[in-house]
Order: sequence, then C-alpha cells, then structure tokens
Amino acid sequence: MDGTKDKGLLVVSFGTSVNETREKNIDAIERQLAEAFSERRLYRAWTSGMIIRKLKKRDGMQIDTVQEAMERMLADGITELLVQPTHVINGIENDGMTAEIMSYADRFAHIYMGAPLLTSEEDSRAVVSALMEECGPLAADEALVFMGHGTLHYVNPVYAALDYRFKDMGYPNVFVGTVEAYPSFESLVKLVKAYGAKRVILAPFMVVAGDHAVNDMSGPEDSWRERFRAEGFEVECVLKGLGEYEGIRKLYSEHAKAALREQA
Repeated sequence: MDGTKDKGLLVVSFGTSVNETREKNIDAIERQLAEAFSERRLYRAWTSGMIIRKLKKRDGMQIDTVQEAMERMLADGITELLVQPTHVINGIENDGMTAEIMSYADRFAHIYMGAPLLTSEEDSRAVVSALMEECGPLAADEALVFMGHGTLHYVNPVYAALDYRFKDMGYPNVFVGTVEAYPSFESLVKLVKAYGAKRVILAPFMVVAGDHAVNDMSGPEDSWRERFRAEGFEVECVLKGLGEYEGIRKLYSEHAKAALREQA
C-alpha cells in the first residue's frame, strides 16, 4: 500500500438539511482540513440520524453515520485515524461521537481526537477575534447578537463565558444567547436595552446557518427578529454560519494539528 494511504482524516458534523449552507460551511471546513492534511484520506460522518435520513429520502444523498464511517475506513485499510469534529462545544453530540469512535480503539493502530471549537480559554479569544475581524466595526447604537444553540449539558455556561469574553476584549455591544438554554432571549433583551442600542444585528453562532437560523432567528413568526422588533429595535439578520469565517475554519485545523502533537 502507498505509504500515506493508511492514514485517514474523519470530519464529524451534526449535519444540515439546507444544502446551500452545507456547501458554505461544512464543505468549506472539510476542504480546509483536507488541504492542511493532504497526506490523509478524507472521510465525512454526521451525528444526526434524522438529517441523514431526510437527505437520503429527499435528495438521494448518502452520508455516513459515525459507525458507518469507521467501518468504511477499516475496509479501506486505514490504520491511523485523525478525527476532527466541527461541533461548537464539548456537549452531548461530541460526547456521543467520542464514545462511538473510541469503541473502535483496538481496531486502529492510533486514533487522534481533535477538540471542538470552544474548548480552551485560548479558543474563546481566537473565536472573538475571528468573528470581529469580519463583523466589525459596529456603530455605537448597534448591538451584534449571536444566537447559539444551547444545551442541557453541563458545558452550557461556555456561551455566557463567551459573551463576557467579547466585552473583556473591548466589544461591549456584542452579545451571545441561546435558543434552548441560558442566556435566553429574555436575558438578551434586558442586556441590549441596558446597553442602549437602537439597532440589532442578528447572526447565528452555529456552524451552519440552518433550520435554527432560518426559522428561530429570522423567521416570520415568533423569531428573535420579530421579538426584537416588537421591543422597538430595528433588526438586520445575517445568515452566515461559523464555517464561513476564515478564522473559525483555521481554528478547527489548529485543533486537529494540536491533537497530533499532544496525543503522539
């Protein structure tokens, strides 16, 4: 076998049924990782079985589950595996993925595990810099509000910590909230009003600008856009997933490189 053909790179994402945002975000992250690790064969897996089934039925598109990808790589003769998730936090999806992959530990010579986007203090600083490099500068009467997913997992406070990090790095009018946990929309409204903003720019803090961004953030009914408008704010929505920011894509590559260095 060719010397490098036994090395694999598995990129694991939650997934999305919105093809346009998949191409701009998940595909873009995968391309950057493939370029950074050109000596490895690229594989893809998604953790959402519901989205995988939807794409197969709607588009005839086949996406591997984590288990299917692991079996595919074994069949292809992969012995050394580098795994990089595109997950934002070390939450439920990442825990489940890690457990599934490590159940194959005795079938590979080595498995290197890259970290999700927000894992360390350095990550939060890098994320703020990457986002504001493309989102700023803001006017004094504007507030930039990022919508994260949120989780019941104990790691959820990372969203509030990131909100604080923006302010600590000199961005008092940038806020981070979540759809399903804390900081909630109600908390954000109070904070944005206390700042004194007149105009709100909404953007997803999710890898893809998918269902939550289209419906919960910018939809015609009961969305964050409509609720901010009802509170008297002028609102603009930016449907741009995290994978569209160059600095975010680079950070995923850095996490994969760190995994090889630190776990060797």
